[in-house]
Amino acid sequence: MNILVWIVIGVLIMIFLSGFRIAQEFERPLVFRLGRFTGTRGPGLFWIIPFIERSQIVDIRTRTVDLERQETITKDSVTIKVNAVLWYKVIKPSDAVIRVVNFNQAVYQFAVTTLRNIIGQHQLDEVLKEREKINRTLQQIVDAATVPWGIKIEMVEMKDVEIPEQMQRAMAREAEAIREKRARLIKAEAEFDASEKLALSAKQMADNPMSMELRRMQMLSEIGIDNNTTTVILMPSEFQNAAKSFTDFVNLQKKD
Repeated sequence: MNILVWIVIGVLIMIFLSGFRIAQEFERPLVFRLGRFTGTRGPGLFWIIPFIERSQIVDIRTRTVDLERQETITKDSVTIKVNAVLWYKVIKPSDAVIRVVNFNQAVYQFAVTTLRNIIGQHQLDEVLKEREKINRTLQQIVDAATVPWGIKIEMVEMKDVEIPEQMQRAMAREAEAIREKRARLIKAEAEFDASEKLALSAKQMADNPMSMELRRMQMLSEIGIDNNTTTVILMPSEFQNAAKSFTDFVNLQKKD
């Protein structure tokens, strides 16, 4: 009789000890008693009633999910392929388990669908140039939808945008044309500035004959720097004016 009692006591002790569980710091066990949720335990050591209660552990660390490449059409009817990366974590384990079946799959599918819809609302140039804006919009939409599931969307980033080869060539030609246009505008502005400076210089030389003579002397100095075999002699402007006046006088006398 004593042996049977000790056996029963030993079995009860084993059953009691079997109810102890250990949860890691990044885990949150959900306890269900006869199918009804009773609360969240842990982290650390906790105990459940054997055969009556069961626990389901939820990892609350941030998860990283690659959204598979999606082929979609932009607002300006260009077919592109886009993939993205999603970061999220469970902030309320009870909702993540009770309110949705397989919250990981639910978050993934909703993010993929939202990504396709957002790309369809933007033109190709906007997708390429405004990634940050699209990422924020995508994060806000997915986060708002997953709040009832106890999920927090921390960040969404488009990783790669693949456009057709024909469209790549067209964009390259467009970029080349823009660069050529910019170069021509810069050259035209430079020529305009130079013409203004030359006009001012000519006006100043016309108003002040000494400026013309100084310029002539400077030209002689510049020519003399190089080892040239040609000698250039510049006559003063007074001689030229006198020669012109004499020529005009002679021509007048011939007409008379």
